[in-house]
Amino acid sequence: MAVEFKNSKTKENLMRAFAGESQARNRYNIAARKAHQKKLHVLEEVFKYTAEQERAHAKVFYEFLTECSGENIQIDGAYPVDISESLEELLGMAEHNENEEHDQVYKEFEDVARQEGFQKIAGTFHMIGKVEKVHAERFAQFKKWMQDNQLFISDVSTTWMCLNCGHIVDAKEAPEVCPVCQEEQGYFVRVTFAPYTAGVSME
Repeated sequence: MAVEFKNSKTKENLMRAFAGESQARNRYNIAARKAHQKKLHVLEEVFKYTAEQERAHAKVFYEFLTECSGENIQIDGAYPVDISESLEELLGMAEHNENEEHDQVYKEFEDVARQEGFQKIAGTFHMIGKVEKVHAERFAQFKKWMQDNQLFISDVSTTWMCLNCGHIVDAKEAPEVCPVCQEEQGYFVRVTFAPYTAGVSME
């Protein structure tokens, strides 16, 4: 049954989603700063990269609320407090939250939107939920590498990229110092996890 948007649960769910994405962006930026302090720049970039995508999600949800401009939308909700000195723990917390958004929160919001007749909004919850699953899987992979002491080490020859200058090298272990820009090992990432590498020749 179609519902007027201003009287809908979807309106409130959009505000909950906006609040959640906004807080996630801040949590990830705070975690990025922690990674910077520990000279793990690859994790700094992972958190910052994800934070920027959360900002984009928040903008999408917020713009669906345009017709409510000037109103205050009261919502309730529970939001995580993810504070730790351990980057491994922060990655695990982020993984958990992203999975929760995909597995539960946005599925429920999607269902409500469809029931109320807001098919475009329902589709958006579905698509952004799928992105959150990708976020969770990425956080999980970096957490596992940290747990296994393989953030910069591989059992087989691997292609690594310096996130500072773009230098690429094939080795079992990322260089302790980049031979091009002289930045420390903390800037290296497996090239398969580096943004914008599609189509780049490794020769």
